[in-house]
Amino acid sequence: MKKVLFGLAIATAALLSSCGGVQSPIGGALYTDVTSGHSVTSNTLGSKVGRATAKGYLGLIATGDASIETAAKSAGIRKVTHVDQYANSILGIINTYEIVVYGE
Repeated sequence: MKKVLFGLAIATAALLSSCGGVQSPIGGALYTDVTSGHSVTSNTLGSKVGRATAKGYLGLIATGDASIETAAKSAGIRKVTHVDQYANSILGIINTYEIVVYGE
């Protein structure tokens, strides 16, 4: 019985220790909520805003398309002025990475 409980405790600890992370200039172990500049061009500031998102769960599953191309297409942007990135992570369990593209 002790071996079964010990095995169950090890399995539970292994499952709960699985975590993921998101690209961010600074991150917190428990919580991350950061927006930062990603790239800039010499073009004047645009009025259109496009977004593209990828999400991850438990460090086991990741899905989405957070590319600059996808974000630009979502808003019909042909001339990019600048790109920001947004990263959010809660205990490494739920992770969100978003690219925000500005332009015309």
